[in-house]
Amino acid sequence: MAKVKNKKIEVMRSQLIAAITETERILPGSIVNRMMRCGKKTCKCNADPPELHGPYVQWAYIHKGKQVTRWLNEKQQTLYCKPIQDGSKLRKLLSQLEEYEILSVERAEGWGAQND
Repeated sequence: MAKVKNKKIEVMRSQLIAAITETERILPGSIVNRMMRCGKKTCKCNADPPELHGPYVQWAYIHKGKQVTRWLNEKQQTLYCKPIQDGSKLRKLLSQLEEYEILSVERAEGWGAQND
């Protein structure tokens, strides 16, 4: 079973390396599309049912321990959405690799649960 897990680890490493080499830029965080109310009492966004404004694209990330949000215009979306998605993909791959590595070490040392 250890050889199967080691093969998975090698596959994960290869995928991570390939993803890194294919990526020009990575950015943290996520993209959210928001529909908003403007606050004008007579606007259709305050009707029942409301017709909200948008979608507006918002980038949210953590920097130096604090949440930062930025509204992105169309040009900025073109520049930054792919690097944000690539960053998310790389973090997911790295997290999966860490899980396999931890499991491998635990099994090799006889620590923790050995069912998986």
